[in-house]
Amino acid sequence: MTAVLATVDDTRAFGERLARVLRAGDLVLLIGPLGAGKTALAQGIGAGLGVRGEVTSPTFVIARVHRPDPARGGRVPLVHVDAYRLGAVPDPRAEVDDLDLDATVDESVTVVEWGEGLVEQMVDAYLEVRIDRRDDDSRTVDLVGHGGDWDSRLAGLPEAVSR
Repeated sequence: MTAVLATVDDTRAFGERLARVLRAGDLVLLIGPLGAGKTALAQGIGAGLGVRGEVTSPTFVIARVHRPDPARGGRVPLVHVDAYRLGAVPDPRAEVDDLDLDATVDESVTVVEWGEGLVEQMVDAYLEVRIDRRDDDSRTVDLVGHGGDWDSRLAGLPEAVSR
């Protein structure tokens, strides 16, 4: 499943739509180069999940937990991880293990930037989101479900998605 998004605002809006098919226990792996729009997509997911506070890049703290805000229709926590800095350590998988993400993965939507090859083993099924920034600053977003019922859930994504 592929979407072409013209602006950063479109990327956030797509994240909001994607949040509608997410549920507790989901792992979403965001893959793309610097500036592709991974954090913008995570912001949209946070908005769609109705979490408290602003979703910002957790590059320096590595992981942030955003609690649901019942006043905004919040239903599930968002754990937002940026594993970018872990790529420079001798054993990044050990660093991921130290984050104890598996302790919250069943009760949260866990979104991981820069986690390819580091976090997939935490769950039986996960969603891979590949974001590529094009020369005109638009983005191409490819959604690939790995295991579970991702194909049927992604088929329910509303509008602006082409196959």
